[in-house]
Amino acid sequence: MRSIAEAPQAELAELTQLYQARGLAPGLARQVAEQLTAHDPLAAHAEAELGIDPQQLTSPWHAAGASFLSFAGGALLPLLAITIVPSAARLAVTFIVVLAALVATGAASAALGRAPRVPAIVRNVFGGALAMGVTYGIGSLAGAAGI
Repeated sequence: MRSIAEAPQAELAELTQLYQARGLAPGLARQVAEQLTAHDPLAAHAEAELGIDPQQLTSPWHAAGASFLSFAGGALLPLLAITIVPSAARLAVTFIVVLAALVATGAASAALGRAPRVPAIVRNVFGGALAMGVTYGIGSLAGAAGI
């Protein structure tokens, strides 16, 4: 936005060249660039230069809310496993419950992102198991009460 404000003619020329590169005649490319710039200069440049529609970007508040809900929901399963299961089985049951949740979230993220499932699941399970191991190790070294 700053370059549009500081050098509007240079930015207009750049936008015109982008439309010419896409096959528009020079005069038409200039008209399109002028009209789009007059309507919404940021959107015109973002789409032509970067392929981004600023109206389609995720709201930071929505992303923060989704993160809050996912972390809270993700913490619920291990919390239930630790509090409901008898103390002799807590560690094993919690580990299994968390691994199952990691498999489910890896599969869900792959489905939502239209990506291959197996690599997403393996990556999620490996990263989660590594994080659990490190956390457990640090807790043990620090003298935390056993589960």
